Amino acid sequence: MAHILSAAGAAAPMGGSIVMLVAMVAIFYFMLIRPENKRKKEAEQMRSSVKTGDKITTIGGIIGTVVDVKDDKIVIETGADQVRIQFAKWAISTNETAAENAKAQAKKDQEARAKAKAAKKAEKNGN
Repeated sequence: MAHILSAAGAAAPMGGSIVMLVAMVAIFYFMLIRPENKRKKEAEQMRSSVKTGDKITTIGGIIGTVVDVKDDKIVIETGADQVRIQFAKWAISTNETAAENAKAQAKKDQEARAKAKAAKKAEKNGN
């Protein structure tokens, strides 16, 4: 009889530790793995959307304007002396042109929301 009770008592802590292990895996997934995958996906999308005329910065800190885009390589022009350098696309760190366009679009959207909110408030006060 004592053997049966001790086996039942041992099952409860084992179930609790499995639940804790599953909870820790879930926390690691949502706190570390998922955000990293999202950043990788955004970086890949940014690199694939580079076009001629964009101002970029490479992972080495070289700043230039894109002159030519090929499948997996880009050619940038740097400085006033117009030196051209070829890089692999994975070497692009940031696309300043796209970032500026996104910032300008966000500002327009915010202004449009503010105008809509003001119009709604004026309509409410008018009634």
